[in-house]
Amino acid sequence: MRGIRGAITVQEDTREAIWNAARAMMEAVLERNALAPAAIGAVIFSMTEDLSAAFPTAGVRQIEGFDLVPLFDARQCAVEGSLEKCIRVLVLADTDKAQAEIRHVYMGKAKELRPDIAPPKIIPN
Repeated sequence: MRGIRGAITVQEDTREAIWNAARAMMEAVLERNALAPAAIGAVIFSMTEDLSAAFPTAGVRQIEGFDLVPLFDARQCAVEGSLEKCIRVLVLADTDKAQAEIRHVYMGKAKELRPDIAPPKIIPN
């Protein structure tokens, strides 16, 4: 089992913004790590205190295959000066990948949280 981290920011505190961001982040985690929902043991989401319009798990439930995946929402610690309007995730998944092969996902302004993780390079056809 491996842990896969991710984070994404939203522009506004609306249900649609939170759901869309959570889905986009989860779909990127799945794609970049060649995962299927059936390989996921659990997913833990947290949000900063300035987001309260929706649960990110409700958005992720809309992805095919997530009806049986245990999902959990939590509040991120309020730290002065921390990144605002941020959704974070920890995915616990069964995979044969080595820890160094795991691709964590940081999107939007959340890229600032882990500048040491470069986004994947896109090679043109």
